[in-house]
Amino acid sequence: MANYLVVENLLKAVEIPQDGTLSRTIHRDDRVKIVLFGFAGGQELSQHTAAVPAIMEILQGDARVTLDGDEKEFSAGSWVFMEAKLPHAVYARTDVIMLLTMLTGTAEK
Repeated sequence: MANYLVVENLLKAVEIPQDGTLSRTIHRDDRVKIVLFGFAGGQELSQHTAAVPAIMEILQGDARVTLDGDEKEFSAGSWVFMEAKLPHAVYARTDVIMLLTMLTGTAEK
């Protein structure tokens, strides 16, 4: 088994649904879970928290991201690190592709 994983083009690795949100786990091991999301414009992930720290990257589109009550306007190239249990939400203003990296190796035992 190879010691690496290559995704040639993240923008082509997930489809944006006509009306909804699609997520695809592209890698998971005992340290990290990496999920690629496709949001149709107007879709949202309501406020929630994660048990582990996470990194969110907007690869395509425009989104309003709420981080612990603070609203931020994100576009392609935007990046944020979130501590565990940080309340956050995502609203896709346009079709959005987002990469989420969850640092699962840091979960409390």
